[in-house]
Amino acid sequence: MSTLCLYPECQPFTNTHIAVSPLHSIYVEQCGNPHGVPVIFLHGGPGSGCNPGQRRFFDPEHYHIILFDQRGCGRSQPPGETSNNTTADLVADIETIRQHLNINRWHVFGGSWGSTLALAYANSHAGRVISLTLRGLFLSRQHEIAWFLGQVALFFPEAWQQLLVPVPASHQENVLDYYATLVFDADTSISVPAAIRWNAFESSIMSLIPKADSNEVNGAVELARARVQIHYIQHLCFVDGEQMLREAANQLRAIPTTIVQGRYDMVCPPQTAWELSQALPQATLIMVPDAGHSAMEPGTCQALLNATEQYKQL
Repeated sequence: MSTLCLYPECQPFTNTHIAVSPLHSIYVEQCGNPHGVPVIFLHGGPGSGCNPGQRRFFDPEHYHIILFDQRGCGRSQPPGETSNNTTADLVADIETIRQHLNINRWHVFGGSWGSTLALAYANSHAGRVISLTLRGLFLSRQHEIAWFLGQVALFFPEAWQQLLVPVPASHQENVLDYYATLVFDADTSISVPAAIRWNAFESSIMSLIPKADSNEVNGAVELARARVQIHYIQHLCFVDGEQMLREAANQLRAIPTTIVQGRYDMVCPPQTAWELSQALPQATLIMVPDAGHSAMEPGTCQALLNATEQYKQL
């Protein structure tokens, strides 16, 4: 594929909810070719959910495309639920989906938080992975969190000040915990506006060229997303990023891997992608020179499409 062209929109040929615990039921959809080569898409966030545009990174004639909303996200039930919701639970859910669909091996594609989850899954189940496509690498190490929740203000002082609006001066050294008290408040007149403001902060630093804000805001969706994300960040996403790098170096060297990273990614800076590429000599690192964090920026989108085209040969 030489020019940017997402695949045409496609509709799921089936969707369902799978009970993965007494509390959680996850939404799973299947698109493309039911007899094709399986690929699972792991969405970001944590907390975001999948959307129709994400199906379009894959040739629907070649791939059996599987997307799901992680626990507490999107159409999964109950929305915003953080109990029994850890990275280990999500890795187990991916395996539950694979077994439910009677899939032996599949391609794994994840961006941002989805790249973390993809690595966690591959480290635990390397034999099930045909290839890895990873965008906007994030390993939830303390310095990565410190960048996102503080140091990024060096580049986005306006966005940072907007995030601080409801935070008393006495709490501005720990914005994360203060927002947790707001978004987990039972009073939606407190929790929903805080969730909207929290999510708007990340959205405002996603792209190299800022995009216009959407006028459509669903308070319940925003609240569920913020609750899941804050829950994960408060626990460093339930992973040890340094250990994940060591495990990847030991277990994933035989897996074809493409790492796509925006040079000016302000959510997940490029150092982490570079470190993973050093741990995986077989990996191809594509540093997109004119992109931020969003998967839909032209150079990043093109690189991701090229990867899914290349892996059709496997």
